[in-house]
Amino acid sequence: MLKLLKDAGLKGKRVILRADLDVPLQGGKVSDNYRLKALLPTIKHLLKNDAQFLIIGHAGRPGGKPDSQLSLRPVVDYLSKLLKKEVEFFSELPATGIRLPAIALLENLRFWRGEEENKPAFAKKLASFGDLYVNDAFAVSHRAHASIAGISSHIPSYAGLRLEDEIKELGSILERPARPLIFILGGAKTETKMPLVPGFAKVADKVLIGGLLMFDKQLEGTSNVIFPVDAADAYDIGPESIKMFTQIIKDAKTVVWNGPMGKWEDNRYELGTRAVAEELAVSPAKTLVGGGDTIAALSSFGLISDMKYVSLGGGAMLEFLAGRELPGLKALGYYG
Repeated sequence: MLKLLKDAGLKGKRVILRADLDVPLQGGKVSDNYRLKALLPTIKHLLKNDAQFLIIGHAGRPGGKPDSQLSLRPVVDYLSKLLKKEVEFFSELPATGIRLPAIALLENLRFWRGEEENKPAFAKKLASFGDLYVNDAFAVSHRAHASIAGISSHIPSYAGLRLEDEIKELGSILERPARPLIFILGGAKTETKMPLVPGFAKVADKVLIGGLLMFDKQLEGTSNVIFPVDAADAYDIGPESIKMFTQIIKDAKTVVWNGPMGKWEDNRYELGTRAVAEELAVSPAKTLVGGGDTIAALSSFGLISDMKYVSLGGGAMLEFLAGRELPGLKALGYYG
């Protein structure tokens, strides 16, 4: 059974908070704060209950070695301003037994090879900084990393408020969704999304395909999978496809969207993604969108606040909806 943060005794406790800190960094500053704002309810709950906490997380893929371009120092500066409290920064792993400040943040976990390799010694070291662990990073809960799957074997572990919310919202799509249920899949990560499409096609009434997936011949002929009928220079779905997709969305009762329709960063090829976003913004359907590129596009269009629910997960969101077991949730007893 999933253990929830709201049921944990926190007063005077040292908490290790696994957060989703993989935010865009430009010029040494946080350029998009959506993920950090989503963390606020859990942080405020910890503060309200007089807990001390060390925030841990990652940014990018530094490959197990320090990279100044991926340092979390800008995140510390941003959180200090957001919380109006000093957040102390640890550029190295603190010494075991050190007395931690009220709020601290550790440097990018992926600067240490033990993180992605899920080394038991690294997980044990992380656990030594706290009395209990809280996972509020749904976006990486499909990774069997030390800070996600390994640490829970050493100290009592709980689901953060945002993680709990993600499970509730995504779970509602799996239980009894209002139909027609439509999946919209795009983006550039075809190698991870393509194997999931046939499964989604069995539970959804239609799966609309955009991005690089629209060129995947392996999916042709799959029942309920709808391909674009035209394209814009191979970088976006074309005008006839936009008409077809938006009409299908108009008739939907539940919509799940993960991945832009094309190369939306170039305004010549943003029309497909923008059209889907604008249609979902006014749709009365239950809509759930997710994925870093999708969130970035919605933020750029000024439409993110018009979405019914925005999941912070990309791959984690899709794997959860595909019924796969997520290591981070397994560590919290979700599948028990």
